[in-house]
Amino acid sequence: MGKVARRRPQRLAEKLRLIREALGLSQNGMIERLGLNDELERHMISMYETDVREPSLLVLLRYAEVANVYVDTLIDDRLDLPAQLPSPKKHTGIRNAKR
Repeated sequence: MGKVARRRPQRLAEKLRLIREALGLSQNGMIERLGLNDELERHMISMYETDVREPSLLVLLRYAEVANVYVDTLIDDRLDLPAQLPSPKKHTGIRNAKR
């Protein structure tokens, strides 16, 4: 289609790392929790968390399920993750006043 790269969420990597850390998991533990043992390797989680690589939609969906948030909470830079993860009830994210 166009020759310009599509815009990427600026805070996605940070949010994915925060989810893993809030759950107290290693990168390998996160893969197990996501249920993607056959599809991901530890270095891929590292690349997601350092914004070297963007996860697939399936991986984003699994992160959202594990954190009990809606996917848009992960990809919308204007939304913050809830303080408690996993969220006790499905969470829509917290509107960030700074953005």
